[in-house]
Amino acid sequence: MLKKIGIAIAALVVVLALVIATRPSTYRVIRSTTVSVSPALAYAQVADFHRWDAWSPWAHLDPDMQASYAGPDGAVGSSYEWKGNDRVGEGRMTIVEARPGEALGIRLEFLKPWQATSSTRFEFAKATTGTRITWTMDGENNFVAKAFSLVSDMDKMIGSDFERGLRGLKKVVEAQTGTAAIAVPAVAK
Repeated sequence: MLKKIGIAIAALVVVLALVIATRPSTYRVIRSTTVSVSPALAYAQVADFHRWDAWSPWAHLDPDMQASYAGPDGAVGSSYEWKGNDRVGEGRMTIVEARPGEALGIRLEFLKPWQATSSTRFEFAKATTGTRITWTMDGENNFVAKAFSLVSDMDKMIGSDFERGLRGLKKVVEAQTGTAAIAVPAVAK
């Protein structure tokens, strides 16, 4: 009897491992919004890591978070490092592409509570009512992340954070130019 139970458990583990192995090996989270300012003004707010505190969805999760900045603001190679509580962890963002008014590429490295590296990108495109900002994050799913994706995925985990961040970014950049009262479509997936 114990042998049959052991075989059944082993078979379940093998089936589960096969199911996990078939999960996607990459993930992508993407959100967009339209703001009533020029691409250059929207870009300037995102390219300067010092300004993220005003709109980032994670900026105020730990009032005692330690942050440091290196390199010229908005330039390739400039970085922002943080170390905080369990809600924000520890990590670094480094600008890897800077095309003012068009696109900003960032290498995002999480160091704690787990290690992971993702590519984050902001694109700024002229729109009828201002600028369309698209925030994208791409990364790899290792075996553990694939297993976790059976319950939840990165889009569910941080998609709402991106939406909150874009709402904050919209509020900040439009307040700088006095256009906050103009109705602009809500954040879209």
